[in-house]
Amino acid sequence: MNNKVREVIVVEGQADSAAVKRALDAQTIETHGYGIRRETWEIMDAAYRDRGLLILTDPDFSGNQIRKKLTARFPQAKQAHIAAAEAGRQGEIGVEHAAPAVIQEAVMKAHVTMDVRGADTFSARDMRLAGLADGPSAADRRAAAGKILGIGGGNAKAFRKKLNGYGITPEELDEAIRACDDRGHQG
Repeated sequence: MNNKVREVIVVEGQADSAAVKRALDAQTIETHGYGIRRETWEIMDAAYRDRGLLILTDPDFSGNQIRKKLTARFPQAKQAHIAAAEAGRQGEIGVEHAAPAVIQEAVMKAHVTMDVRGADTFSARDMRLAGLADGPSAADRRAAAGKILGIGGGNAKAFRKKLNGYGITPEELDEAIRACDDRGHQG
């Protein structure tokens, strides 16, 4: 993999920037939490116009809230996700704890949210039939499939929204589910 990233990667803090720079040849912008300063917004605006943004926030509640705020302003930014299990160390979760290979994989699998306006490929019924909703191991299957697809996990509703929003095809989902089943994440 070429480790040079065209887009500017938006992370939460300095430790995240350091981890990204150990893994990739990339420029980063740090939000320093949810209360993003006006100067930081201006820097992100310029980067979005000139090179594009890639959002890589922590896989926790705060990181998801920051991601939502950034995505609302930068809808065509790429979205990279790291599973909480791969970003944790000694009870803490964050991008700074992810191995360089995990960061590289997340960036390589980054997706852009598509403008689908109600054209949902996947229904709630599809989610149930695939074992991704309403079953005892549905959460584990979503997490495993989300890692394979590079879209992260989430509850059934959020996962379905990601599948539809990122333009995942039924074939891509089927392939991810088969890989999960082969690895023992059966529903």
